[in-house]
Amino acid sequence: MVTGAKQSALKAIATPAVQFRGMKTLNFGGTEEVVYERSDVPKEKLLETFKDDTIAVLGYGPQGRGQALNLRDNGVNVIIGQREGKTFQQAVEEGWVPGKNLFPVLDAVEKGTVVMNLLSDAYQKEIWPAMKPLLTPGKTLYFSHGFSIVYKDQTDIVPPKDIDVVLVAPKGSGFTVRRLFQEGRGINGSFAVWQDASGKAKERTIALGVGVGTGYLYETTFEKEVYSDLFGERGVLMGAIQGLFQAQYEVLRANGHSPSEAFNETVEEATQSLYPLIGERGMDWMYSNCSTTAQRGALDWWRPFHDASKPVFEQLYASVRDGSETARSLDRNSQPDYREKLEAELAEIRESEIWRAGKTVRQLRPENVGKN
Repeated sequence: MVTGAKQSALKAIATPAVQFRGMKTLNFGGTEEVVYERSDVPKEKLLETFKDDTIAVLGYGPQGRGQALNLRDNGVNVIIGQREGKTFQQAVEEGWVPGKNLFPVLDAVEKGTVVMNLLSDAYQKEIWPAMKPLLTPGKTLYFSHGFSIVYKDQTDIVPPKDIDVVLVAPKGSGFTVRRLFQEGRGINGSFAVWQDASGKAKERTIALGVGVGTGYLYETTFEKEVYSDLFGERGVLMGAIQGLFQAQYEVLRANGHSPSEAFNETVEEATQSLYPLIGERGMDWMYSNCSTTAQRGALDWWRPFHDASKPVFEQLYASVRDGSETARSLDRNSQPDYREKLEAELAEIRESEIWRAGKTVRQLRPENVGKN
């Protein structure tokens, strides 16, 4: 367990030396957009904004944990709402104290003035009838995903009219939100206001965004956030990339290439060599740092891949927009044997040849030599 003295020491180490900039209008590919940065909410302003608030973070899963720890390190009054179990024990081990700043979910809702609903989408629906009466006038209901509000015909989540309803969506996993905050960088994120009962919802939402660890924020809507988020996860961020990796690996294996060669030419070179170059300065930068033969092949073949995949992406976006994706997600994730079925699906990927080969390849990286 983290003791008080040890927690203070860890907090001093973890609190990053941040770089401050400020709100500005930038040109994104020909479109002007306003970007809000960390310097718009220095720590003094953050603490002043929420000096009379108790921020209740519901759920200590990856996103809840990252945002809650960042808020705590920023000096804001934070409590956790979490069901008993393994995750509850993790919260205790990380310094949250039952009865002081760690409570059952509904107790945290009652105590909080800013209620950050970071529970799973399925559990948000399940607990809403008991939660809604506790959202009394003047409170703020916060989400990091537009799912429950936008698809209210499926979730039945309609907030009271006399509270603020806002969103901050960090563009990454909770693990990344926490790590980048500790590194003093901050993750990018979006924010939106669904309902402004106080007249100060936008200002407070930007402050919350900085508090939870974003480095800069751009404004969106609940609808656009959830459509782009669900689309991206099912597309190139997760679903499509697994499909492409698997397809290329299978073709290489069918043509006599060894598992190590197939994995290296499909995944390892992409993630360790090429994708970081894209992240640094864009696709053309990555191309320009490859051989002329590689450049020619990529330039000749990106359009056929575009033409083959775009109809699938159009079908996917339509499925997101009409609610088919959320209906399936709520149905699957609400079943009593959900976790067992999920583990079976993840095990199928984990135990497939490509990712078993990948486990061995990763062990050969210099930084992993000698590790289990």
